[in-house]
Amino acid sequence: MRHRTAPWILLAPFLVLFIGTMIIPIIMAIGYSFTRVERRGLLGEAGIESTFAGLDNYIAALSNVNFVESIGRMILFGIVQVTVMIVAATVLALLLESASAKWPGFFRSSYFLPYGIPGVIATILWSFLYIPGLSPIVDVLQAVGIDIDFLAPGVVLWSIANIVTWTYTGYNMLIIIAQLKSIPKELYEAATIDGAGPMRIVRSIQLPLIRPALVLTIIFSIIGTLQLFAEPRLLLTMSSGITTEYTPNMSAYAYAFQYNEIGMAAAQAVIIAVSAFVLSAIALGISSRSERKR
Repeated sequence: MRHRTAPWILLAPFLVLFIGTMIIPIIMAIGYSFTRVERRGLLGEAGIESTFAGLDNYIAALSNVNFVESIGRMILFGIVQVTVMIVAATVLALLLESASAKWPGFFRSSYFLPYGIPGVIATILWSFLYIPGLSPIVDVLQAVGIDIDFLAPGVVLWSIANIVTWTYTGYNMLIIIAQLKSIPKELYEAATIDGAGPMRIVRSIQLPLIRPALVLTIIFSIIGTLQLFAEPRLLLTMSSGITTEYTPNMSAYAYAFQYNEIGMAAAQAVIIAVSAFVLSAIALGISSRSERKR
């Protein structure tokens, strides 16, 4: 009996925190998404009453043009940004783990360093590089005849993508490097004996064996894309192309704390979570299917 209870006693602190900070908020969000708050009087001074709304909040959320556009915007963002970031992380990992790499530890730390900078600080730093008159990048481009506004409505999404890519490429690179280090050295020795060159080793050994790491980084990136909030929120006052409902997370935040519509915000949050789950499941399914075909 003592052996059976000991693991639960050790797990109890984690379980309490996990249930209190993860499970209960999720259940409450789902519950709020099916309710409607009705205020009596002009400002609610006559009382507030919560009523069952059924699927009305979900229908309203999916009928909200701004919310639907924000999801479409993030899908486009994810297709371009996640692809560029994962390719860059893979290339960097392969270069740093090659036999001819010099000072790999130094460069690994350098590429990972941006991830250690909080997203808010990173966005503030990059904003100085985007604002005309303050940015040396803009000044250099203007000197060679290229006039570009990184905060213009049609460009700001890719300016945000640049910040995210700069921040998380090193993090994903370390995940891929960890998978590369688990490849047995005997495979490299056998490939070298058979006359395989560096590119052949990459195609036939390294890329197939790091597939689990690539899938993991893609899933993390998909979830992170739908959770995009800090970067556009900070650039909101600097760019006319960013609205309070620019991303799904910003839309849920606006309805919760600006419009005071908790039910609508909860419904949008549930839709975001389901979307992240579905997209991650699709990525995992595609990877599993392609691996079975091999």
